[in-house]
Amino acid sequence: MTLNLQNIIPILNANTKGVPEISEIDSVSIDSRSLQNGSGTLFFALAGPNYDAHAYIENLIENGVQNFVVTHIPEPLEGKAFFLIVENTLDALQQFAAYYRNLFHFPVIGITGSNGKTIVKEWLNFLLSPDYNIIRSPKSYNSQVGVPLSVISINENHNLGIFEAGISTVNEMVKLEPIIRPTIGLLTNIGSAHDEGFSNLGEKIKEKLKLFAHSDILIYHKNKTVEAFIVQKVKTFTWSCKDDTADVFIAKTSIVDKTMLKVSFAGKTFDIKIPFQDDASIENAIQCMMVLLHFGYDAETIEQRMALLYPVEMRLKVKNGINNSTLIDDSYSSDFQSLKIALDFLESQKQYKKKTLILSDIFQSGLDTTELYSRVSQLVISNKINRVIGIGETISAFRSKFVNCITFKNTADFTAAFDTLSFGNETILIKGARSFEFEKIVLLLEEKTHETVLEINLNAITHNLNFYKSKLKPGTKMMVMVKAFGYGNGGFEIAKLLEHHQVDYLGVAFADEGISLKSAGIKLPIMVLNPETTSFQSIIQHGLEPEIYSIKGLKAFLQIARQKKLEHFPIHIKIDTGMHRLGFEENNLDELIGILKEHQSVKVKSILSHMATSDDLGFKDFALSQIALFEKLSSRIISELHINPIRHMLNTSGITNFPEAQYDMVRLGIGLYGISNDAAEQKHLENVGTLKSVISQLRTIPKGDSVGYGRRFVADKVTKIATIPIGYADGISRHWGNGTGFVVISNKTAPIVGSVCMDMLMVDVTGIPCKEGDRVVIFGENPTVNDMAERLGTIPYEVLTGISQRVKRVFYRE
Repeated sequence: MTLNLQNIIPILNANTKGVPEISEIDSVSIDSRSLQNGSGTLFFALAGPNYDAHAYIENLIENGVQNFVVTHIPEPLEGKAFFLIVENTLDALQQFAAYYRNLFHFPVIGITGSNGKTIVKEWLNFLLSPDYNIIRSPKSYNSQVGVPLSVISINENHNLGIFEAGISTVNEMVKLEPIIRPTIGLLTNIGSAHDEGFSNLGEKIKEKLKLFAHSDILIYHKNKTVEAFIVQKVKTFTWSCKDDTADVFIAKTSIVDKTMLKVSFAGKTFDIKIPFQDDASIENAIQCMMVLLHFGYDAETIEQRMALLYPVEMRLKVKNGINNSTLIDDSYSSDFQSLKIALDFLESQKQYKKKTLILSDIFQSGLDTTELYSRVSQLVISNKINRVIGIGETISAFRSKFVNCITFKNTADFTAAFDTLSFGNETILIKGARSFEFEKIVLLLEEKTHETVLEINLNAITHNLNFYKSKLKPGTKMMVMVKAFGYGNGGFEIAKLLEHHQVDYLGVAFADEGISLKSAGIKLPIMVLNPETTSFQSIIQHGLEPEIYSIKGLKAFLQIARQKKLEHFPIHIKIDTGMHRLGFEENNLDELIGILKEHQSVKVKSILSHMATSDDLGFKDFALSQIALFEKLSSRIISELHINPIRHMLNTSGITNFPEAQYDMVRLGIGLYGISNDAAEQKHLENVGTLKSVISQLRTIPKGDSVGYGRRFVADKVTKIATIPIGYADGISRHWGNGTGFVVISNKTAPIVGSVCMDMLMVDVTGIPCKEGDRVVIFGENPTVNDMAERLGTIPYEVLTGISQRVKRVFYRE
């Protein structure tokens, strides 16, 4: 992309301030944290209910960005950059993308539907890439922001576009249609996703069909409900497995690990084998086949290519690696756009200063090879990658473009040389096209642990964070609790994500938790809620901020502060307003205030309290009395010390139930991890953690045989038993055993039989199709942590925090 700024101004209907130093732009950005921003970047300062990128413009100017699309110029920055002033920056981004789309004239496939969009897009890219230079949406960039960013990546060498569009409510698709402007429309499965944004199914279908208002043809699964809403004059191309009036009629037959499709089209019949048996994959594969038929591919080519379809991995995974390294596993695709995304993710999740990129040849970019690798080299430089390991003949030929680079012709050569390479104390991004089988590299570098894992969805954490941010008044700060190993979900990785999203504070229970985060490079201020006096030296050394809750603790901290000749070291004063756990009471205030007046070595950064019943409105009067007492006591401290500290007392439930007491900051805890005490609120949260294991062994026992210690289960019939390598040492309560709890295998519930052992449990899988090595879900969407807690007669906190650290955490982003 190279565009003149003067041509963009009328497109955006923008007023301007300043004189551009560079008249041409070569990239567009909305992420102030990206290391890829530079002098040729046009930055759109998007604003929403929970963020405003205008606040980061000053930092961007310092980093070399010169051109901005804004709704207003932040006060001290006028004259320091070139500003295009518009009414709404998101509208401007979409207008720019629509303008940019119209500069290109080649076929564009637009995909929408409730399910399958990303998989169909990736499969179409695979099926069509031998014949086209394809530009496609990276990952699942299908939103009001993702679609324009995808389309802006088109260049003059592309000759086919594949873009997906997702909507969650009415009047959104009309904004995406001119940006994609598909010539070929593809409607995938219509399901229940985002139902809450539409009054009924008909309204949802009607909205999705708006994507195809100017398409030459619409491909879809023949359906009377859909057809009732096709009002535009668009040619249709339909398929069905039941209705022989469809343009393409398909008969399905299951064979071992595959499905045979007998396809009848235009008076001819031919067979296709696809390597899937589940309904969703079959439907997605048929949608792809329909596009190939529309493009005029012959039956032999279609059969050959469809047989090679593969499961699509849509996650960037963070894993523990060997020798204190962190792995970011993106080992299924390698193209320029997804590399940019993966490098940004690397920056947001890096635990170590040293960064290594293991990269295969880049495919399907639409760029001249020399230009492509020049751009890749610039990406590597801007993201401050310390070492590049290139794998593939093409990247080997361009080795000289990279600093500190070694290359191998193929993955086998890398594997053979693995013992001669050094890996440790670094973050490693593994980014490779599927054909290079980089999963073998991941296996070599991954820390070896047992097969039980807790998968942590970083997208869900971001969603939940934004949900609670949306409840805050403007200017209210947010502290997020990452104590107890992030409520069992993982400490550093979640803290790094929160730092990336620029929360104001992190909260931990004990000093060692905070020290661990600071040592790993977390720069956010960290408050230690339960500091022991023996930890004060370490708290000061590592720049942590202690909660002070007693006169004894205050005097002990002041003694050390005087010895170290500190000035205004931040402390946080805890008031007991009725929890009666920790904190100063009203009768302590005279002494507290007197001591603080005499000492300049500390500064009261905040005053806080803790609510005892914020989750139970049956005790609303008690909660209100706590708030009133906090107001009274904190106001007295502020008045007598002449200070202006942050005040905070609301936890997760308090954010929702007592918004009048937000004060200056709130403390988000269990809600971040997808757990609410309110059933209505729970529907708006996303599941964060899924605990998974595998089937170690299967056996069939006769009637009368028992399972496990103490013969607590005796079979009343011939029973098929699966052994799962997870037990109470991993955090599974023994009370969850012997018929109380269950696991999920092949989407079916399997009751736990016998006692939960230290390292294993056994389940009844009679009637469930499964084999050794199959995945087992312990908790996640079903059962949820709330379900487990309710059956066990405990609280979700105990279930989550009980998961042992010997269970490997795998962090991923969709």
